[in-house]
Amino acid sequence: MTKVLFVCLGNICRSPAANGIFNALINKNHLSGSIACDSCGTGNWHIGCLPDKRMREAGARHGYAFDHRARQFDPENDFKDFDLILTMDNENLRDVRALAGTAQDLAKIKLFTNFCNGDYANTLIVEDPYFSEKPDAFDAVIAHVENGCEGLLKFLTEKQA
Repeated sequence: MTKVLFVCLGNICRSPAANGIFNALINKNHLSGSIACDSCGTGNWHIGCLPDKRMREAGARHGYAFDHRARQFDPENDFKDFDLILTMDNENLRDVRALAGTAQDLAKIKLFTNFCNGDYANTLIVEDPYFSEKPDAFDAVIAHVENGCEGLLKFLTEKQA
């Protein structure tokens, strides 16, 4: 079983979207016995909360139900429990790396955008839509995350083959 953890700042926008989208891909491809995922945030502000209402609404428009409850990154357990820890931006990458206790922990941490391709191939971060004034910011995150999740699934299935 390969276990993936998606990490953003508050665990109410980008990482729960990645968790929901990747779970949908796992189920669609009948891979629930070999791949699992979860999400969390580096901050503790939203522990126990559902994703932001705007993200849930955007998810519903795209056929997803984002119902993950926010939790904070737990270095003691998450480095042990997950094979791949994917951060949505450089700030979270830096914060999670600072919590790594071993070289093995550090090797698990990567930017989510490393798995993006096509129009998103050269992106360095998934923009945080939380404070954005763009009316399509949450839909844009979903498109970006869908792209990265497809690339991630391809990477993991080729790795397992």
